[in-house]
Amino acid sequence: MTPLPVRAWLVVGLLWLVALLNYLDRLMITTMREPIKEAIAMTDAQFGLLSAVFLWIYGALSPFGGYLADRFSRRWVILGSLGVWSVVTWLTGKVDSFEGLLAARALMGVSEACYMPAALALIADYHAGSTRSLATGLHMSGIYAGAALGGLGGFVAEHWGWRSGFAIFGAVGVGYALLLLWFLKDAPVSEAVLISNSDEQAKRPSLKEGLLSLFGVRSFCVLLLLNVFFGVSNWGISAWLPTYLREHFHLGLGAAGMSATGYIQVASFIGVLLGGVWADRWTRRNPNARALVPAIGFWVACPFLFIAAITDTLPVAIVGLIVYGLGRGFFDANHMPILRQAIDERYSATGYGFLNFTSCAAGGVMIYVGGRLKDAQVDLGHVFQFAAIALGVVSFLLLAVKPRRTTASSKMSLQQTAEV
Repeated sequence: MTPLPVRAWLVVGLLWLVALLNYLDRLMITTMREPIKEAIAMTDAQFGLLSAVFLWIYGALSPFGGYLADRFSRRWVILGSLGVWSVVTWLTGKVDSFEGLLAARALMGVSEACYMPAALALIADYHAGSTRSLATGLHMSGIYAGAALGGLGGFVAEHWGWRSGFAIFGAVGVGYALLLLWFLKDAPVSEAVLISNSDEQAKRPSLKEGLLSLFGVRSFCVLLLLNVFFGVSNWGISAWLPTYLREHFHLGLGAAGMSATGYIQVASFIGVLLGGVWADRWTRRNPNARALVPAIGFWVACPFLFIAAITDTLPVAIVGLIVYGLGRGFFDANHMPILRQAIDERYSATGYGFLNFTSCAAGGVMIYVGGRLKDAQVDLGHVFQFAAIALGVVSFLLLAVKPRRTTASSKMSLQQTAEV
């Protein structure tokens, strides 16, 4: 097999930092909860609404952002997303009312809706065969790094104020967007997706054809349902874990933020590497391997996360969160590769956008419900118990996702894999 060009791995590295910035912003606001509420009066339900509105808009516009990436240029969609993200992040530190903060989070949802579908599709374009899960996993590790650094939001707020954090990272985003303008490129047609050269497949995809193609695939519909349960689990944990740990285990603001993000993200980083390599190798013998690897991960993680939600012992809870992080890493490394196996690859960004939509819509509901429960003085541990059960459902649904019938593109991809 011909070695992949350096640019294929450069793209992963360039997008890694964009993923970090995206998730840094998402999680930083949750770890800054107290100082933000001191500066801007709001209830816990309203604070939960900040993340919920972001997720609803992010999810609702993700299919559109994905379609733009499929129809036009993944590179320009990514650059536009980062540019808007930078401006909105800076503006977030300037607002002085709940309505202003809510509007800023809504605009952030618009900016980020375009990034993930385009980024993962571009990586899959460059990594069509035996490196696809690993490359995807490495990119997703940027998300974990951003989420882990989001835990620093509590420390930033304690020492310099919450507004300074948003101003600093907004400026960083502007500078990095200029760097990407020079280095980030779309994959050449000869490398992208490895589709055949027929006129029918080479033409730009239309929205109508894409929708008919996607929703005509049973496994894609299963993936949509699967992402509802994953969104409930993933976003419920992300949004409310810092608050739960601080109150349940009597941790300080900074310590709770780091405990909620650090252990999970480190475990997830290990998980994407292990899950990516395992799935890439196992796929040579079993075409269902990319779905089986995360199914195994979540099947193991489900009881550990449930124990973490009911224990009064912090080390036990941390062990449960670590196992959950490993399982999530297995899933994240294989999410886009599973999708690319199940559908026509020309619509992969659009398809991922729909998966984002279902995941974020369900996650936004869970975040808001968590806020309502907290306002009603109900133990937030129930959120994490339900999240654990949802992971168990995901593990079984993954078993129903099957690769589509082998096409010219998948035959070439499998041939490359077999030659390694």
